[in-house]
This record gives sequence, structure tokens and C-alpha cells, in this order.
Amino acid sequence: MESNLFEVLRKPSDGKTEKIFLRDPDGEPLTYSEVFKMSGRYSAALHECGVKEGDRVLVKVEKSIDALALYLACLQSGAIYVPSNPRNTVEETEYLSQDAEPSLVVFSHGCVQNVNSRSETLGKINGSLTSLAESLPGTDQVTQRSGSDLAAMLYTSGTTGKPKGAMLSHRGLIANAIALHDIWGFEPEDVLLHCLPVFHVHGLFVALHCSMLSASEVIFLNKFEPDIILDHLPEATVMMGVPTHYIRLLGTSRFDYDMCAHMRLFTSGSAPMSTLVHEKFQRQTGHRILERYGMTEAGIITSNPLKGERIPGTVGFPLPGVKLRVAQDDRECGIGELGVVEIQGDHLFSGYWKQPEKTAAAFSQDGFLITGDIGSIDENGRLSLQGRSNDMMISGGENIYPKEIELCLEEFHSIDECVVVGLPHPDLGEAVTAFLILNGEFSEAAMDQYLQSRVANFKKPKKYVIVDALPRNAMGKIQRSKLREEYSSLFSDAEDHD
Repeated sequence: MESNLFEVLRKPSDGKTEKIFLRDPDGEPLTYSEVFKMSGRYSAALHECGVKEGDRVLVKVEKSIDALALYLACLQSGAIYVPSNPRNTVEETEYLSQDAEPSLVVFSHGCVQNVNSRSETLGKINGSLTSLAESLPGTDQVTQRSGSDLAAMLYTSGTTGKPKGAMLSHRGLIANAIALHDIWGFEPEDVLLHCLPVFHVHGLFVALHCSMLSASEVIFLNKFEPDIILDHLPEATVMMGVPTHYIRLLGTSRFDYDMCAHMRLFTSGSAPMSTLVHEKFQRQTGHRILERYGMTEAGIITSNPLKGERIPGTVGFPLPGVKLRVAQDDRECGIGELGVVEIQGDHLFSGYWKQPEKTAAAFSQDGFLITGDIGSIDENGRLSLQGRSNDMMISGGENIYPKEIELCLEEFHSIDECVVVGLPHPDLGEAVTAFLILNGEFSEAAMDQYLQSRVANFKKPKKYVIVDALPRNAMGKIQRSKLREEYSSLFSDAEDHD
């Protein structure tokens, strides 16, 4: 196996000079050959900017074909690609530029800010790095890397402090890409509808690597918009999205059996999907969504099967090469018992950048990554998740996991979406609080009766808060911390001392 991820991604298209790679609705389609020539020119431009193998290149740009070519150029040059959300604030970008110590920072044209490193801009119009790349002949040379060398560094969300740089090796990304490509059955004839951002694992690694390993075609959309998705869906065979995408599609009349008849696969990740959405999706389209589970530090960890039963509420089986267990108090849990998910394999990250103490704390004594996710494994080896360990509430001395309550609430007739968090309470410590998006009338008395036989009394929400929307990050994950912060004083005058 080649050690540089770039060579692994390029090899399937060797000799297929006319094979279409990227179709941008706003431009001409580009072949694999043309994209790799772009990568060669950007690789030469990086060299002109003084970027050497092992250097970090921090990238804060909008989604574009040039952004993808720059990513490939970093791999080709042996540099470490460090993507960041183009919506990051000046302060957030300043932190990343100081922490990653990049030799080059690349911004979208017109969005430059002061950093301590050299900076260039990306963009067909007046982009300095783009202009430099287009003036150079390009190079086919690929910097040789060992499997343990870093290919990329992605910063975690920072919900428990400052973001940490998760170091991802060539070996880890190669192992995860090949496993996913194989178990999801990618073929050269596939056409992927790509509507995800490209500054994270899902859009950059999962979606694009799977397509490139079979030299298949990608419809490369700038962002998710239901009407544009539906315009291009008839041309695709595979779509990868997040639950919010599918919820919005299900709200349109065009998204039906006929629209989806030719599709081979819909996958969902980056946030949990409710059983109700799974069931509505199957009724409306005739397809069952394939849900999987992953994290920045490990790529994709488990997946429901391509062929076989996909059970809503579960995230399937470990990928080939992944060792997975559920542990509690330094012992492995039995079937159905809740514990912390721990994993091991070549796909794992190499640690947190410049933070050896936090890296050591992330692993068990025998080398398993402690994910922080709470889950259980059934008798067939399927994993089900109950949420993050830091989402657990302690109310009146009882440990409560929000997922269990959310699953019950989601089945109530007038609830579209919900999230449960623990808020400070003068007597209970934390009070179970449900935030609801409704599609009809809601009565607390009716809800209390509904929950009577479904949830123990101490787990029932002490308050229901009706909202128009739930705070989410760019990948659709609900940001519980924002709800905790905004509603931290909800029970400050509580008289409900259960």
C-alpha cells in the first residue's frame, strides 16, 4: 500500500483521462486528470510560498473546486492540511493560527485578516495563491511520506475548552477510506451528490475519498438547498447528508418514490437521527437511510450494513479493522449494558497537537481511545448510542441519559424535534428539561399521561420549553451547551422540589 494518501486517491483514475470527477452546476465539468493537474499547480505554488513537507497549511476558505485542489496539493507536497470553518470569528482564527503554527494561511479573497504567518488568498478572481498556481507549469512529483506522517489536522469543536488539533495520519485516513469504500459498495458508475462543507471529516474525507477510490463522479454543490438538491438528485446514485438535510427534504412534495427510484444509497451522520424520521423517510421514498457513527479523532467507527437490516436507533457494526468495546469502571460491559464506547485500530488519530497530557488522558491503559460516547452492544454486535458522557444529568442523585427520554418524546404526536438537557436546580442539582419544536397543540397534562408507563418519574422533564428552532453547529449537531447557557437561570426560583 502506498504511504501517501495522495497516491492512493489518484491511482484509481490512472489512465482514465476523460473520466468526469467534479460537476459544478455553475461551471464546466472537470475530469480527474484536470483536477490532478490543478493539484500539481497548487503544489508548485505551495513550494514557491516556502511550504515544506511537514509544514501546516491553515485554510479558511469557502467551498470550491480550487479548495479541493489545494487540499490535494497539500497531500502531494507532504504538507499538513488544517481546514477551518469559513464562518469562524476573527478571534477563533487567531487562536488556530497561533496554535497550529502554520507556515501559510489561506483565506478566501476579500476575507483576509492579520495573522503571524504568511497569508495568501484563494479565488478565481484576484486570488493571490490561485493566480500564482495558474502561472506555474505544475508538478507531478509526490513527496513520499510514511504511514505515520501527518496528512491533516482537524480542530475539535471545543465544547469543553479551547479546540484541540486532532492529528490525522496518512495511514489512518487510508485505512478508513478503504474500509468505507468497500462496505458501502462504491463503483465507478456511482454519482455522489455532494452538498456538505469540506472543512470536516464528513464532507472532505468520507464523501470525497469514497468517490475517488472508485474514480466515480461527484456533483459538487456549494451548499445544501432543498430545491437545488432535488434538481440534481435524478442524476445521482448516492447522497450523504445530516439529519437536518433529510428532515428538510421530507418537508417538500417533490421528495417521493419517483424522485428516489434510481438512488442506490442515502447515508446519514454527524448527528443522531430519530426513529420517526427514519420511518417517515422509508414511507415517503421507499429507501432506508444508512446511519453510521464517527468522530474527528477516528473517522467512521461503525456503520449499518449496506445489505441487511438497518435498525433505526442503532449505528450498526464496527468497520473492518476496528476493535470496539463498551466499558464501565475499568471493566468490559455485558450485552445490553450501558458504558463508554472505546475503540482501537489503524484509523485512530495520532494524538492532540502539542497536548501530550490530553492525548494520554484520551486513551485507556491498553491503548483504546475513550470516545466519551455512552452506548450498548446487543447480542448481534450492533452498537446503540445514548449520548455523550458529559450530556449525562445527575438529578436528585440519579444518573439520567437524555437519549432515552428524547426517544419517548419524539413519538408524541405533536412533537417534530426535541432535545433534553439538565439545567441547574436548587434542590435536585440538575433538572431534566425538554426543549420542543411542535407541529400541533401541546398539553403538559397529556404529555404526563403519555409518559406515565414509558419513563420513570425521576426521569420526566420538570419543564417543557417550546422553541422555534434548536441551536446547531455547521454539521447539524444540536449545541446543548448553548441551551444550558441561555436557560441556566430557568429554575433559579423553582418551587418544584421533587
